[in-house]
Amino acid sequence: KERDHQVHSLAAAAGAACQTYKDQVVFDKKEIVKDNGEVYTVFTPYSRKWLGTLNEFYTRAYPNEKYFRHFYKQDAVPIPSLPSMEFEDIAMQFPSKDLEEELVRHYGKTRDYPGQRGTSRLGVHFRFGTVSIRQAARISGPLNATYLNELIWRDFYQMILWNFPQVGEGKAFKPDYDRIQWRNVESEFEKWCTGQTGYPIVDAGMRELNETGFMHNRVRMVVASFLVKHLLIDWRWGEAYFAQKLLDFDLASNNGGWQWASGSGCDAAPYFRIFNPYLQTKKFDPDFTYIRTWVPEFEDFSYPPPMVEHTFARNRCLEVYKKALRGE
Repeated sequence: KERDHQVHSLAAAAGAACQTYKDQVVFDKKEIVKDNGEVYTVFTPYSRKWLGTLNEFYTRAYPNEKYFRHFYKQDAVPIPSLPSMEFEDIAMQFPSKDLEEELVRHYGKTRDYPGQRGTSRLGVHFRFGTVSIRQAARISGPLNATYLNELIWRDFYQMILWNFPQVGEGKAFKPDYDRIQWRNVESEFEKWCTGQTGYPIVDAGMRELNETGFMHNRVRMVVASFLVKHLLIDWRWGEAYFAQKLLDFDLASNNGGWQWASGSGCDAAPYFRIFNPYLQTKKFDPDFTYIRTWVPEFEDFSYPPPMVEHTFARNRCLEVYKKALRGE
């Protein structure tokens, strides 16, 4: 917002018009609000209004051809080579820009299983604008409500960041949660970062992130819950680490996801909802397909024991949260 204000001021000083256009989201800022004009802070009613507002107008391609005549024109110049800009080739496989209809049709049944290819991996394209969010909504809408719902979550978090900018400045959406007394043990944070917690599903996620810049969404929730609630490490530490590592890093979604996991955000998971990594593994990676890919030694004696016992960590978390929310 500050940047755009500066650009508008610069243009005005030069006697030029400056216009901004919505492009990164389907609905932005205050397009989807309550009947009284107030901003939604709970996802479910927001999503209902979002769906009730959506029509072909909002998902069609922009008629950009008519603006071509306004574009600045110049003679072609050589494009710098990648080596000249000190880029190097890497073996990482870059996600396709194609939204596969068959994958979208089965998305609701496959999206939670990290050991199989059940997600579109388009997050990095949405983040950099190399795939149209309107096109994704137009294609997925008739095919799968669950997939479309994820696009609504993305709009929701963008809207929250715009209307409540304090969440992007390191503050909890629910101020009471800023009273939590985090342990913030740096050695424990380092084990989490490097995938050495002794919990295979957590370690698999962190190793996948460190090596590829991607982490499956189900696993993102598990590792976030583990950091915040098992280790009582400030969610902002995890948010910053994800921002450093994720190729699809998006401030609004990253902040929204971490505040959801910690219980401090709008429409967040209740603070007493604490993921059990073992049950998450049993339910979503029962054959250890995902875990074996990233933690092949998890059944060996060389693999570290759990750094904290689940029941103990859960009870400790509940006590710390209750104390903070009581204002003690």
